[in-house]
Amino acid sequence: MAIDLNIDDPKSVKSAAKIAVDGMMKYYIGNRTGQIPGLLPPPYYWWEAGAMFGTLVDYWYYTGNSEYNDVTMQALQFQVGPNNDFMPPNRTKDEGNDDQAFWAFAAMSAAENKFPDPPSSAPQWLALAQAVFNLQTTRWDTSTCNGGLRWQIFPFNNGYNYKNSISNGCFFNLAARLARYTGNTTYSDWAVKMWDWTEKSPLLDSKTYAIYDGSDVLKGCTDADLIRWTYNAGVYLHGAAVMWNHTQDQVWKTRVDKLLEATSVFFLPEPVDVMREAACEGHSTCNVDQRSFKAYLSRWYAATTQMANWTVPTIMPRLRTSAKAAAASCSEKPDGVTCGLKWTLQPPSDDGSHGVGEQMAALSVIQSVLIPNSSAPVTANSGGTSKGDPNAGGQGDQQPLTGKEVTVGDKVGAGFLTFFVLCLLLVGAWWMVV
Repeated sequence: MAIDLNIDDPKSVKSAAKIAVDGMMKYYIGNRTGQIPGLLPPPYYWWEAGAMFGTLVDYWYYTGNSEYNDVTMQALQFQVGPNNDFMPPNRTKDEGNDDQAFWAFAAMSAAENKFPDPPSSAPQWLALAQAVFNLQTTRWDTSTCNGGLRWQIFPFNNGYNYKNSISNGCFFNLAARLARYTGNTTYSDWAVKMWDWTEKSPLLDSKTYAIYDGSDVLKGCTDADLIRWTYNAGVYLHGAAVMWNHTQDQVWKTRVDKLLEATSVFFLPEPVDVMREAACEGHSTCNVDQRSFKAYLSRWYAATTQMANWTVPTIMPRLRTSAKAAAASCSEKPDGVTCGLKWTLQPPSDDGSHGVGEQMAALSVIQSVLIPNSSAPVTANSGGTSKGDPNAGGQGDQQPLTGKEVTVGDKVGAGFLTFFVLCLLLVGAWWMVV
């Protein structure tokens, strides 16, 4: 039995969102005794937890239900790291620029949507977003491909030699939103700089405005991996919409229109207007990360309508139809709150793919249909209360915690120590015998 959803009835939508959010939170154990706040259990990576808590900020914003506010506050504050920049020592060794950005998005959404502010002694939402922005500007890499951000932060991680759309798109999106919130031209200048770099790179098709996955710096970023993901398209679309809203510059309207048109690839002619992850759903090859991507296109689609209201006739029918399809993918088995991955199945049903990503995607698209009745994101001059710090993140990248490499000398020393202890045990045993 699917979730009962009447998309024209806000009470029904909120009820459906409650079912989906409860299904998502059944996977979270970070608030239990002995667990680490903010972390999801394997196989989920740190970044997806940040995305999940950003979704919970949205859940409160859309529905007014504060049930998960305390756990969201706890998680976001616990993961800020010693320098208040979402670089916790237990995660920095394998942290990418996109990973860090998804936690910054949660903080930025908290500031924009007036999520309850932390105690004055704790890091504030706006300052956390500014810290991540400032830190990532120091990673702007002109040594390869004339600029842009690498996927990974540290050279020893796989993906360091890859400049991908999500890392650069997240920076663009965050810069645009900080520009709108603060009015500071530093942020808008960086947003323009990132857009210009993307436009000149192989990541953006200048004719179709398709956003491709990434490019290899070892090849000089001369070509791109042509795979297209929903969240890459969404992060640039929303960022461009924010820039239009902030500047009223016609060039950004044109970019919004072209980016929006390019997202049509994620919707089949039949069933019409139902979102899909085109690169992997058809062959059932979506990995754990990819199963969550539709959550972010849903989030950024909805937010785009607030920044660029002429997009409503295109976006809202897609969100509404996808919300109904997502609700139909949810099953009463095994617990009455579990949603599937594929919303395009005919007849609608649960495909048996379950997890945090599937729940987050269903929740995001269901609650997004409430966007017409939701207040616009605030700014510092229109009701925003979150305190900022334009100098946050100035400590730079700290070296990650790593264990000391075991040398040959260490092994020899350990061998001698083991031999010595063994001799003592043998002597002791001989004395006991005699």
